[in-house]
Amino acid sequence: MQRSYRGQRRRQSRIGLLVVFLISALVVGACFVRTRSLRKKNDQLLIQEHVLEQQLEDANQKTVQLEELEKYMQTKKYIEDEAKSKLGLVYPDEIVIRPREKD
Repeated sequence: MQRSYRGQRRRQSRIGLLVVFLISALVVGACFVRTRSLRKKNDQLLIQEHVLEQQLEDANQKTVQLEELEKYMQTKKYIEDEAKSKLGLVYPDEIVIRPREKD
C-alpha cells in the first residue's frame, strides 16, 4: 500500500510540474508576442511623430511667409506695384517702354 501511494504521489507531482511549466511557457510566449507588437507600434508612432514635426515646421515657415506678405501688402510700394501691373497706371513723369508686338 505504501508503494502505490508513493508512485501515485510522484505521478501527481510530475503532472503538476508539467502543468506549471506549460502555463509558464504560455505566459512567456504571450509576453514575447505582445512585446513584438508594441515595438512595431512604437516604430510606427515614431515615424508618424517625425512626419507631424515636419508638417509643423512647414506650417510655421508658411506662417512667417504670410506675415511678411501681410506687412508688404500694407506698404505704399505694394499699392504702386499693383496699380502698375493690374491697372497699367504710371506716374505722370514716368516713361513706359514696352516691347513691340509681333504680327
